[in-house]
Amino acid sequence: MLPSSCDTFVALPPSTEGQFIIFGKNSDRPCDEVQEVVYFPARDYGAGEKVECTYIEVEQVAHTYAVVLSRPAWLWGAEMGANEHQVCIGNEAVWGRESADGDEALLGMDLVRLGLERADTAEGAVDVVTELLEKYGQGGSCMEDESGFTYHNSFLISDRREAWLLETSGKYWAAEKVAGGYRNISNQYSITTKIDKEHPGMREYAQSKGWWDGKSQFNFATVYSYATTARMEAAGSRYCEGKKLLKKSNGHITAETMMAILRDKDSGINMEGMFLTTGSMVSVIPTNLSLPAVHYFTATPDPERSVFKPFIFVKHINALKETTSPSYGPNDPVKKKPRFQSKPDRKHELFVKHELVAAIIDSHKDRGTKITEFMRELEKKLMTQMEKIFSDGIEEPDLFANLFSRSVQQEMEAYNKS
Repeated sequence: MLPSSCDTFVALPPSTEGQFIIFGKNSDRPCDEVQEVVYFPARDYGAGEKVECTYIEVEQVAHTYAVVLSRPAWLWGAEMGANEHQVCIGNEAVWGRESADGDEALLGMDLVRLGLERADTAEGAVDVVTELLEKYGQGGSCMEDESGFTYHNSFLISDRREAWLLETSGKYWAAEKVAGGYRNISNQYSITTKIDKEHPGMREYAQSKGWWDGKSQFNFATVYSYATTARMEAAGSRYCEGKKLLKKSNGHITAETMMAILRDKDSGINMEGMFLTTGSMVSVIPTNLSLPAVHYFTATPDPERSVFKPFIFVKHINALKETTSPSYGPNDPVKKKPRFQSKPDRKHELFVKHELVAAIIDSHKDRGTKITEFMRELEKKLMTQMEKIFSDGIEEPDLFANLFSRSVQQEMEAYNKS
């Protein structure tokens, strides 16, 4: 299967309007896949405990941070998410000279969740992910079937101060710090000669494979990418279009800007077809430590016909029931070997209602327009409410404990009205 999925963006001052970092991602996945939005509170663990990821167990840490995740409902990890320290991570599939057809290990999506659960800064997440990568490796099918769809991973990671781009090839990796401006990634290597951290054996390995002569300036993307870039045309086009869209609003990038980019279909960023934008995320992170960050998630396919709903980390958050898919426990076909012998129904409550509405939008133009207007009005109302907390802060945190779930309920009510 040709690479054809995902775009991740980050904008930092001075490219943003005000002292905010804006993070965004479209998760582009198989069109029949359900993406859920789930919350896990912080937890303490005893010595020697393990955590079961999608395919393998790894050693658990003494404490994990609270996380909110947007993830394909069949696996343990996540395509994107944030933690209570306002670290955000999104991953991309990348292909290069090194084969990605290894044994089952950690998926890139597992590494996203592990990084969020264990790191309180963006640079700390780079360290967490690379240590796990070197210890356990990456590998295994990234689709809920027997297709053997495998890839390496790149990650865009941000916090309240900076962002990091981390790109991997097998257990080897390079990382670049982004201190200001904007950056976007698609399904191709993009770290070139500015490398701020790296696997200690990365250059030596490339030289041993004949990919680098050991004398010319080391360029990670050139050395580790395919010799021919024909396979990367779609990703390259989306990357260039995304960069243009960011540049167009440079100095004035807001949450609305990022949402508009994620909704853009002409660029291919909002994907249609066999690979579809199944979930979207936009985070607004103030550089002021005293102010809360707001993380918006759709939990539904196609951001053009979805509502970005806000989530804020406060104490006493309840499970996000309306966007949590059914659990099948040890009987899940993903857990049984041979894997993927069947596909259970993973649709959550919001997904079911959204699916019906999407069909109406497609088949009844006037009614569809009205529904879309309702959705945009709700989104605008929610965002206006969030703007207030950026100036006033939060006086009563408990009022925001069910913010996301309440917003989902309002969305479903809007469907009913239409």
